[in-house]
Amino acid sequence: MASAQAGRASAVRDILAHPRGGPTVLRIVLGTHLRRLREACGITREAAGDAIRGSHAKISRLELGRVGAKERDIADLLTLYGVEDESQREQFLTLARQANVPGWWQRYSDVLPPWFETMIGLEEAASVIRTYEVQFIPGLLQTADYARACIRLGNPRASDREVNRRVELRMERQRFLMAAGAPKLWAVVDEAALRRPLGGDEAMRQQIKHLRELSERPNITVQIAPFRLGGLAAAGGPITILRFLEPDLPDIVYLEQLNSALYLDKRDDVEDYLAVMDSLCATAEPHGKTAELLDHIRLRDELKRN
Repeated sequence: MASAQAGRASAVRDILAHPRGGPTVLRIVLGTHLRRLREACGITREAAGDAIRGSHAKISRLELGRVGAKERDIADLLTLYGVEDESQREQFLTLARQANVPGWWQRYSDVLPPWFETMIGLEEAASVIRTYEVQFIPGLLQTADYARACIRLGNPRASDREVNRRVELRMERQRFLMAAGAPKLWAVVDEAALRRPLGGDEAMRQQIKHLRELSERPNITVQIAPFRLGGLAAAGGPITILRFLEPDLPDIVYLEQLNSALYLDKRDDVEDYLAVMDSLCATAEPHGKTAELLDHIRLRDELKRN
């Protein structure tokens, strides 16, 4: 028991030394370690909830990283789980404090849906992001004008101020891709997204140019799924799969809907979507042809306009 506790404390110390993804990931890591401590002691969620004057549902949310935690609650749980070493306790309490610090995206809480906050933190913590889009260019690869057109389409009742705030948030999200140690982004884009002139001809021309430039960055791979392929494995809609270096974070599948999102981390679900993504990547045109295909689309559109 003592050696296992020491191992978990070491893992907590490592993530505190090299945090990625802000409070979202820290909450998940904290919750994962608390769950393992509880299970190692054979304590039920109900008993743990009683120890912090809460319910088993509160413990469940805490262990899943869906909520922050009061230091008093963490201290009481550590006592219940037999963690007595002061240095180990302090590492868990420090993790809890940092997990409660608002992320940069809280500046946009007026336009940021709660269900999307988790995604922003996970993106920044990921080592690999794989995504497939049918109707739109992926948000992480959009220009401001193209993003504005997408946002207006999805939020027809939004004010100009709200739309501008959402565009700012989307542009801010993209910054981590250009930073040192940025994750690998691997995007498969359906040709339909490249043909649909969202925002007008000029906005689309600039978007395709931007996509071409980004595809030349060493950490960004873009594949195009052309019309000639017919049906695709992911005909149901867009998919994003996130992978992490942190061993306590499983692969996560993100499925966005109109007013909500699903986060899947069960092994069977993730493996199903990984198989779909692998099939998409094998079927789409290789990354080496992306620049040529984008140039061809842009040239053909310019000839049509002239």
